[in-house]
Amino acid sequence: MSPKRWRVIVVGAGPAGSATALHLLGRAPELGGQILLLDKARHPRDKVCAGGLIPRGWALLESLRVAGDVPHVRVDAARVGLPGGRRVSVHGSHLCRIVRRRELDALLAWTARDRGAVLMEDTRVLCVSREGGGVRVETTAGTHWAPAVVGADGSGSIVRRSLVPGAGGRIARAVMAEVPETGSWWDGRRERRYDFSFEPVARGMRGYTWVFPCQIDGVPHLNLGAYALPPVTGQLLHRALDWALRETGTRPGARKAFPIRTWSGDNALAAPGVLLAGDAAGTDPLMGEGISLAVEYGMAAAEVILAHPTIDRRACARYAEAVRTGWIGRKLRRLDLASRLFYGAHHRFWFRVAQASRRAQRIGLAWFNGVEGWDRRSPWAALGELVWPRGVARA
Repeated sequence: MSPKRWRVIVVGAGPAGSATALHLLGRAPELGGQILLLDKARHPRDKVCAGGLIPRGWALLESLRVAGDVPHVRVDAARVGLPGGRRVSVHGSHLCRIVRRRELDALLAWTARDRGAVLMEDTRVLCVSREGGGVRVETTAGTHWAPAVVGADGSGSIVRRSLVPGAGGRIARAVMAEVPETGSWWDGRRERRYDFSFEPVARGMRGYTWVFPCQIDGVPHLNLGAYALPPVTGQLLHRALDWALRETGTRPGARKAFPIRTWSGDNALAAPGVLLAGDAAGTDPLMGEGISLAVEYGMAAAEVILAHPTIDRRACARYAEAVRTGWIGRKLRRLDLASRLFYGAHHRFWFRVAQASRRAQRIGLAWFNGVEGWDRRSPWAALGELVWPRGVARA
């Protein structure tokens, strides 16, 4: 039997895959009914993720016309623990929004379906291969073909393993628990904050722990976790999470571990017929943040597909260039460098440098969050702002 033919097949209906479909349909509504969006689970489905959505990610959702419907807890303050026990507090407005991935992912996938994508859930991809100038995708619900396939199927991407040779970045590890808030850490009457602690770096872990406020079925909870780049053992991660639990005075809940494919500068992003997006392509190695980058990857992939009916080598090169020279690549390169500095042998020096200047902290946070125009400024602009802050007269 001949495979069913589509204009685009998107493997994975998380933020990267759904953003691809939404951006395609927003720019070319005539593609309705021609985009197949596959997912091995059925929405709403649980997704192990801390759920931190930075302001730039929220702005991207607004551009896709879905942000207003995303349930969230807004965070306006941060507390950062540094190696050696020092702490830094940051106050602002809208530093982050904490979302539930089962709610966010379902909303994105269902919105893509409502706007014209064909959403097939409970459908596992069995085999991906090149055929006739496109890609053949065999699933538990039949065989499909398209001239363009987007691999948005996560860190263990079958699309990447099958069709995209080359470097794949370091695989970081994380462990997470969610516990009801019974103490004083989370209080809806106070400014809500998230906590990060890099104290585990002093104990040999190349990462950090986090504590986020969140709501589960209307009940205040804490989302706690530990993240680390390799080499790392499960024992080290769980010890770090135990420390975070003790700090908040909460009792351990069920723990879930998950891998995170990170960016290492030379990650393979595409091959004939295929573009990779989200965790399949590689995400933030410093913090493991991936939601906003996933959406941005998906939108970039959609733009290339609109310009190239077939993902040939020219389209692959265009996508790689768009990612590497755009905001995604610029941000990931700098985060890769930061991960090597702050998690490396001289981490104490770099943490002291970061602690020394409030202005540097403000600029770094604004840059990471993609606000105040820092996504469009060069590192020299940041240096200039440190030396000659705006509002200070030059002699």
